[in-house]
Amino acid sequence: MPKVSVNGVALYYEEHGEGVPILGLHGTPGSAALWAGAAVALSNHGRCIIFDRRGFHRSALVPPPSTLDLIQHVDDAAALLAALHAGPAVVIGPGTGGLIALGLARHFPDKVKALVLLEPALFTIDPDADTWARGLRQRVLGASCDRPFGVAEVVMREALGVQSWDALPGDIHEMLAHTSPAVLAEIRGRGLDLSDSPLEMNEDDLADIRRPSLILSAEGSPHVLRLITSRLSGALPYTESVLVSGGHLINPAHPAVLDFVDRMAATPRSWV
Repeated sequence: MPKVSVNGVALYYEEHGEGVPILGLHGTPGSAALWAGAAVALSNHGRCIIFDRRGFHRSALVPPPSTLDLIQHVDDAAALLAALHAGPAVVIGPGTGGLIALGLARHFPDKVKALVLLEPALFTIDPDADTWARGLRQRVLGASCDRPFGVAEVVMREALGVQSWDALPGDIHEMLAHTSPAVLAEIRGRGLDLSDSPLEMNEDDLADIRRPSLILSAEGSPHVLRLITSRLSGALPYTESVLVSGGHLINPAHPAVLDFVDRMAATPRSWV
């Protein structure tokens, strides 16, 4: 398995295609394994780089970390791009991956050419979404007492709905279950969406992210997620918004994303 050492951690990664760098940041719970088909499609439009984030699946840590912070994931993403001499990149992030993408654009703007945010988990931007996330945090922590490896399932059932979760293949259930220690570490850390101290970004913070951004939301997702995308669409300065069919697991290689990547690849403009 190809791995690269950054910030003291060996991260599993894959590269597909060539051209404009495209960085995929998986959500929580998750893995680059869920991007297999999307990475192939994206490779026809650029150099697609996907990886398992610190603590997850093939980048699991032994022993598992007690906490994981947003800034660690942001630093890892920046260091990975530097190690692979890939950047600035079109950064694609669903859910927690979208939160990390925003952090990357904020702290390492030179690494980011554009953002694709698939229902990013910036719950603090909306009061109702923030309340929902804090309730989910308590339910997940409660579940961890009796079923430590059921934590990932609780999160996914809330985001996808029971029927969508049950429809996932058994091997995906098993893989996600084994990411539960990393999910708990994020909840106990700082800055992540379900932590006790989640990232907060006001309108001025978001206005400083001066990169073209595509925001996708899904018709069948929980209402609170569309509250987030609506507020982000009004706060980020260079934004396009698209509503797609289906639920929260939006295809990172959706036609709207591929079109956006192509336009970004053809755009030499330097954003400041």
